[in-house]
Amino acid sequence: MLETFVWFHVVVGVAWIGLLYYFNAVQVPAVAAATADGNPGPAAINKYVAPRALFWFRWAAVLTWLSGAGALGHMGIFVDAFTLANPAVYAIGIGAWLGTIMLFNVWVLIWPNQKKILGIVQASDEEKAKARKIAFLASRTNTMLSIPMLLGMTAHAHGLPF
Repeated sequence: MLETFVWFHVVVGVAWIGLLYYFNAVQVPAVAAATADGNPGPAAINKYVAPRALFWFRWAAVLTWLSGAGALGHMGIFVDAFTLANPAVYAIGIGAWLGTIMLFNVWVLIWPNQKKILGIVQASDEEKAKARKIAFLASRTNTMLSIPMLLGMTAHAHGLPF
């Protein structure tokens, strides 16, 4: 059963972090280039690609967190990991906390603001400008947090000293 949690966690985690890197390294620069070019403009990306990618992004985040929590629970270290109560699970606990912060960013900062940017919900030009800044900063924060998060989640299994 633990192997099922872990493998599922890895698969959906790859989807989540892969989409995070896609947004930051591919889509944001592509929308900027399309805006500068004017033809076809960012509408093609924002109308067809972004909503679908954001659907997979946000649900991969949830499934990654749930499967990780399930694995920690199955190992009997969920509470120790999240309370950092046991030095043996510090690294995985820090990784779990970083993943939790990243999940929060996806659902509370990125997704609600992306809905404004993409026109899924009504927003004034000022609200869209503010939404762009918040979504951008939250997404870049998640990109930076993903590196220590991945290290923390894997360090315990490889004997790294943290």
